[in-house]
Parts: sequence; C-alpha cells; structure tokens
Amino acid sequence: MSYTRKGKNGYYGVAEWRDKDGKRRQKSAGCFKLKREANAAAVTLEKKLNAINQQLKDITLADYYKRWYELYEKDGISDITQNRYTVIGNVIANYWGNTRLRAVKRSDYQAFINWYGADHARDSVSKLNNAIRSAVGYAIDDDIITKDFTHNVKLVYSKAQERKVEYLTNKELQTLKAGVLTKMSFHNTSRYMILTAIYTGMRKSEIQALTWKDIDFLHSTIRVNKSWDEKKKAFKPTKTESSNRTIKVNRELLNCLADLKANNSVMVFQNVLGTVPTGTALNKCLRSIMCDCKIEKQGFHFHSLRHVHVAYLLGKGVDVYAISKRLGHSNITVTLNTYSYLIDEYKAKNDTLIIDKLAQL
Repeated sequence: MSYTRKGKNGYYGVAEWRDKDGKRRQKSAGCFKLKREANAAAVTLEKKLNAINQQLKDITLADYYKRWYELYEKDGISDITQNRYTVIGNVIANYWGNTRLRAVKRSDYQAFINWYGADHARDSVSKLNNAIRSAVGYAIDDDIITKDFTHNVKLVYSKAQERKVEYLTNKELQTLKAGVLTKMSFHNTSRYMILTAIYTGMRKSEIQALTWKDIDFLHSTIRVNKSWDEKKKAFKPTKTESSNRTIKVNRELLNCLADLKANNSVMVFQNVLGTVPTGTALNKCLRSIMCDCKIEKQGFHFHSLRHVHVAYLLGKGVDVYAISKRLGHSNITVTLNTYSYLIDEYKAKNDTLIIDKLAQL
C-alpha cells in the first residue's frame, strides 16, 4: 500500500509491495511540492512494481538474460559483440533450459562454469561470466533475486584452448620498428598503421578510422572518437564509451604520418586506391616485415602490437592506471585482467628490486 511522508523539501511518495517471498518492500517515488502529486506517483510506482513482480517472478535464467540483453546492451554495440552475446545466450539456454532464475544457487552456477570451462579458453569463460554477472545485477534491481550467485565464482578454463602467442622483447621491438621504417612509402599505408600501433597501443579499428582532424600536430595528440567497420566500409562508435580518449604521442610518429598528407585524403590511412588496409592486409604486411627482420613469433598478429605496447610501458615503470587510460579501458580492473600475465612478470621484477633495496637498509 502506497503512502506519503513530509520531508524538508516537500512530500515523498513511497510505494509498498510484497516480493515473491511475501516480504514487504518499499521504494521511493521521489519528492514533490504537493502531497497529492507524491501520492499519485507512489500509486503509479506501486502498480508498476507489482506488475513487474508478477511478470518476472518465475522467469527463467535464459529468458531473463535475453530480456536484459535486448533492453540494455543490444543498441550501440558492434555486430561482433552482438554475436558474442547471442552465442552466450544460446549456451545459457542449452545448459539451464527452463530453470527459473530465482532457483539458481551459487554451487549450481559454479558447476556451470566448470562445465563450460572444460573446453574453453580463459577469455571465453571470462566474457561469458561477465555478461551473466551483469544480467544478475539487473535481476537484483528488479527484485527477482536477492543475492548475486555469480559472486566469488572461481573461473575454470582449459589451458589447452589457450592461444599460444609469443610476444616481442624490447630489443625485438626496436628491431621491428627499424624494419617498419625501411621501405616507407605514402603509397602503402600499412607500415604507417603498424608504426602507429607500436607507439599508441590503439586498436586496429581505431587506427583505421583516423581522420586528419583527429591528429593535433601542435599539441602532439591523437583523438580517438570512432572506429572503422572494414566490412561495411563505414564509421561506427568506439568499442565502449571509455574508448573515446586523447592519446599523447611522440614527434617521430607525427613526422612519419605527415608524409601521408600527400595522398590528399580525409582519412589518414586511405591509400592511393582510396581504401583503408584491412586486418588481413595488415597481418600480411606485419609478417613480411618480421620475416625480413628474422623475428619468428608463434601466433603474433596486428593486435599483438597492443600487448607489446603495454609490456614496453610496464617495463619502463609506467603506472598501470595511466596505461589503462591510454588503452581506453573502462576501468583499471579490465587492464589488470586482460594483461595479468604481463603485470605478474612486472610484479616479479619489482619484488626482486624491493628486496634489493631493503637489503641496503
């Protein structure tokens, strides 16, 4: 039953309803100048909450995930990301079937992660868990469940499914950079894109999308505010809102990029044929340069340059928070999870340094 109460700034409308377990709950409908306005808002909210409770109290995990995805995630994300959410939804539907959301226990969910992780790599398990965890958070807000059954779950994954990638040492990175700089020609923009990845750690689609308006030669910065869909040959939003950022770059990179103005194009890396190199073309060019430099690395491709960029900065003592902002991650936790293997190596080196310094006391 709804009611109103007087406060310092006016009247507060409060809606009361009973949840699926019969417990009485309350929720504020806001503050209003007039009592009748507060009461009307409380009545409206109470009806809405009761309707949601009846509609969702017996919803299955699979159906709620689908509902959450379509309401909160589907709009404004790339086709690739949409496909990943759809695949995760199919996995949930196949495993859980008609299991009600409120019937899922933490032990049940851990068993699910154990099952899925038996033949999937860590990255796949992590993305699936993150999606479900987010949906569960919304389910708690909808008063369908009261506890987060994904909390403290242990991620299990198959090491055999992990993609083996060998990264570059600092010496190899310097050799690669020197190799990139040889045979540079504004007719072929792929080498310039590889050099940009080395110096900035930007994603492929972000580099592809750069226009001359995004480069500030005076203040030595590159602004990232869009990405490139190489299949549709069109601009699209960045991967996340936090991906919109301004990156400080060195003068050597800017001097090289200035050569590309000879192509008289709006987009920085549009070549003489009027196209922007695709991922396939970039990987082909990168492999050719590495071959010339006699650098052999298993599983190394264009995106690996982003990892190399992080490894180099960590090795030079750059703070992880600053690196996270440079990469366009939403928070430092994403950086720590994505590059945990690098950070563990960096920590081990610093632990040795700490012991050496303490020995000097």
